[in-house]
Amino acid sequence: MAPAIMLAADAPKLSSANTGFMLIASALVLLMTPGLAFFYGGMVRVKSTLNMLMMSFISMGIVTILWVLYGFSMSFGTDHGSLIGWTSDFVGWTGIGKMDLWPGYTIPVFVFAVFQMMFAIITPALISGALADRVKFSAWAVFLVLWVTIVYFPVAHWVWGTGGWAYELGVIDFAGGTAVHINAGAAALGVILVIGKRVGFKKDPMRPHSLPLVMLGAGLLWFGWFGFNAGSWLGNDDGVGPLMFVNTQIATAAAMLAWLGYEKIRHGACTTLGAASGAVAGLVAITPSGGAVTPLGAIAVGAIAGVACAAAVGLKFRLGYDDSLDVVGVHMVGGIIGSLLIGFFASGKGQSTATGVFYGDHSFTQLWKQCAGVGGVLAYSLIVSAVLAFLLDKTIGMRVTQDEEISGIDRAEHAESAYDYSGAGGGVLGSALSAAAGAAGGKPSENQGDKKSGKQTKKVDA
Repeated sequence: MAPAIMLAADAPKLSSANTGFMLIASALVLLMTPGLAFFYGGMVRVKSTLNMLMMSFISMGIVTILWVLYGFSMSFGTDHGSLIGWTSDFVGWTGIGKMDLWPGYTIPVFVFAVFQMMFAIITPALISGALADRVKFSAWAVFLVLWVTIVYFPVAHWVWGTGGWAYELGVIDFAGGTAVHINAGAAALGVILVIGKRVGFKKDPMRPHSLPLVMLGAGLLWFGWFGFNAGSWLGNDDGVGPLMFVNTQIATAAAMLAWLGYEKIRHGACTTLGAASGAVAGLVAITPSGGAVTPLGAIAVGAIAGVACAAAVGLKFRLGYDDSLDVVGVHMVGGIIGSLLIGFFASGKGQSTATGVFYGDHSFTQLWKQCAGVGGVLAYSLIVSAVLAFLLDKTIGMRVTQDEEISGIDRAEHAESAYDYSGAGGGVLGSALSAAAGAAGGKPSENQGDKKSGKQTKKVDA
């Protein structure tokens, strides 16, 4: 945001309450990245667990440094051509004073910068779930550096930076439906189209190795998401932040129930994986829309997203792209749904006076704005991410060897394994645990999908 010109007497003063709240919200958003690591880590096979955890954790290291050096400046600096920001004082944070306030708000620039840092950290980590089992850790680290620099930082400026084209157009994205979820989901699709499928995709079952770990991760994501969403209003002086907090809970609950209902009707069972995935789908969908809709609207957004995302995860089997942990089906599809439903359910009584079709906007004005934001971010991220993956694949190579993938990427890339059974004792018990670990590590598993894949799983298991 560009500094506003105002009289000294009218200038905002630092609010201890808002500053403290934003520091807590920032910590909650950071917690989401380890939560994501657990969520993804439980969904892969034993032999890929540590690699999945590390693909999220490394983002906390790399993106933090890049954000301080130039990312914050590119995202929230003075606008240049509606495409990118840049403010020299933000480079290395050398020109930011500890009592400098973010223009128009009652929190320090440092607090705003660190809050947005947490968004920049988790967004590329979301991509990693689509690439499970098969990407070199070194190649992932290089891709992460390039992607946040060329894709995330500019897109964050488009959506949230004063002067960014989407911001000026009036696209509503409260906390990241376009900048985070569509951005990451489209990037995931672009990369997997380049690097190809896992060994055994659609042939071997690839079941999650630890559903309790998945549920733990989902719970941490749900908890941290209150900071992610409610914190994005940067304060609690007008009731919009609390509205977003309430809608976050409501939409998540509705989406989880809707996903489970879809599962029960389609597959005959309500699964723990479905409950966790449904909750995440609701969190994704309410992220852009929660400040614009009523609590009843939040129920509608969550329920629609729950059913749509549950159906979308099966597309990979029909269309043949290997989205390992359903990043496209949940984050891209959920982000699109949440962003577009603003054009229908925006009440005009939340974060702005903009209304949707169901509240009197019969000219579809806001809906068209949302379509422009969704389309622009999706196309840019998909194309650029695919190009980056192609260039890296042709230079340093993106994938581990087939032998390494089959034997286990944890050993190949990290020289470790997630579970050590050597201390379990010898004899029958030790042999049984070793055999179980080997079977879990060697057999692929399918996370979610249509009934056809379920039949394949039963056949192989038999």
